[in-house]
Amino acid sequence: MRIQLPQRTLLSMTLSLLFLNMARATRGCSSSSAQLLSQLLNQANITGNTESLMEPYLLLQGLNTTTLRAACTEHPVAFPSEDNLRALSKPHFLNTVHATLGRVWHQLGALRQQFLNIKDFPELKRARGNIQGIRNNVYCLAQLLHHHLEIPEPTQAGSGALQSTTTPSIFQAKIDSCRFLWGYHSFMGSVGKVFRGWGDGSSRRRRHSPQRSLLQGWRKGARRIRPSRSSQSSKSRVQVPR
Repeated sequence: MRIQLPQRTLLSMTLSLLFLNMARATRGCSSSSAQLLSQLLNQANITGNTESLMEPYLLLQGLNTTTLRAACTEHPVAFPSEDNLRALSKPHFLNTVHATLGRVWHQLGALRQQFLNIKDFPELKRARGNIQGIRNNVYCLAQLLHHHLEIPEPTQAGSGALQSTTTPSIFQAKIDSCRFLWGYHSFMGSVGKVFRGWGDGSSRRRRHSPQRSLLQGWRKGARRIRPSRSSQSSKSRVQVPR
């Protein structure tokens, strides 16, 4: 007899499997930029899915109505937009993702105060663990680029943090939080699209020059790849697509 698991249970199992070895991964970095990029793509795709955090929050807080959902999505908390992210250099992009997720991690910690029994919302703890895993992979990728991560200065695009000068009502706090979660999921969706563009570029590089690594095309100032000794006689040069 086949047993069909609820969709939420399947998602939880997928998240658990994906981040099962995350604590172990933080002890060291992979030397494969392609592997790190693949992991980041998978992590961004999952954390960009509202089922991983926002949907269970809405159900738990009684906000799962058309009107209240619209209140969450029409005025989300501002995060760096996809266009702004694409305009950044790769080191600056990694800086921004790492720093923004650091602020999200702390904000999710503050979100625990809304729940009398946090055990009713295990997705929150999982989400914070996921963020730590993503930041670790971003750090490792920056290391391969020989780039030291720094926290960027706050910009008008928004830091992804809730800001309020007054104490909101309980209901307003819930709305503010769901707007923050929607903005976070949208941000991770944008991050995934940018990383996907990096992966597409690496595929084209491998087709033109299969012996060259993904990392070589990312290094700042790289313009050409020197030909191998066997090909020097033909005086051919391989251009690195931008």
